[in-house]
Amino acid sequence: MRVLETQWWRLGLPDEWIAEQDEDSIIITDRDEVGTIEISHLLHQEGDEPLSAEALARANAEHEGLDWQACCLGEFDGVETSYHEDGAAVREWWLQAQSLVIFITYVCDLENEDLDAVIVDEILDGLELIRDE
Repeated sequence: MRVLETQWWRLGLPDEWIAEQDEDSIIITDRDEVGTIEISHLLHQEGDEPLSAEALARANAEHEGLDWQACCLGEFDGVETSYHEDGAAVREWWLQAQSLVIFITYVCDLENEDLDAVIVDEILDGLELIRDE
């Protein structure tokens, strides 16, 4: 198990999963390329009106009528949903800890929907907030 760490959060990654960072997010795939986890974040600045993860999820949802459920992943609380789109199975999470909000998506082909579900849940359940010392 390796540790993927950013300035604000960290999580453990099984050895068969690979992480790459682009300009706005971190992309995590398994070696078989069954599915992709994408993680991006928002940081509330002092003076900004703080929004809950649920409010952000509803305001930024690409589809109306999604069933958002409360969830807790690691040290983060928020909401999650899942849906099917264009032959893909999509899972989304909006999570919050202190002033940090994390948006996570997992996308795979519809026929592989259950293949990595358990390991994706285990990876994301290890999400830790990095606190200023």
